[in-house]
Amino acid sequence: MSRSQNYFFSSVGKKQIMSLTGLGLVGFTASHLLGNLLILVGADAFNKYAHTLTSNPLIYVAEAILLAMFLTHLFLAIFLKIQNKMARPTNYFVKVKTGRGETFASATMPYTGIILLIFIILHLINFKYGTYYPTTLEGEEIRNLYQTVIEYFSNPWYVVWYVFAMVSLGIHTSHGFHSAFQSLGFNHDKYTPHIKLAACAYGVIVTLGFSVLAIYSYFQN
Repeated sequence: MSRSQNYFFSSVGKKQIMSLTGLGLVGFTASHLLGNLLILVGADAFNKYAHTLTSNPLIYVAEAILLAMFLTHLFLAIFLKIQNKMARPTNYFVKVKTGRGETFASATMPYTGIILLIFIILHLINFKYGTYYPTTLEGEEIRNLYQTVIEYFSNPWYVVWYVFAMVSLGIHTSHGFHSAFQSLGFNHDKYTPHIKLAACAYGVIVTLGFSVLAIYSYFQN
């Protein structure tokens, strides 16, 4: 078996690949939030952004890469979880503290991951493949995605679900962000506290950012 094959089949290799795909998804989430903030500017600004994005032929390449990262991250997360479970099939009756400390975010990673998987499926159904409303902007007929978003969040229960999912996103990414750097070898007393702080700040920002958009859209009705 070659050195590259040894890497991909090793636990370290799988963890590092999962970390890299996770960081890629973190970057996408940040850019997605920045684009969605145009909802606060108005319908024309948001619709123009959405149309510019979806009408670019490279969007299919970007979506393929994004899907590959997501599926790889999901598969490796499940595989490593099963592998760890098989390595220690019997749960300890008493948890022994190792000094590293298990946080709420790390303990709930599988659950927040499941919530996010459900959210992404519903998100695609309701927005990407949701109701198509036409509108005219600068003499061109485009999709009025702004109206689709506002209409969706007219239901308060959808707002509650969205905010709940975004809290899960913040928890999941805040832990995944700094643990990804640890898996990649960036684990130093000098830098780790700063990485953890940045991870925490990122989690708070994406949670509040997306939640504000949902609540704002609700009151636009």
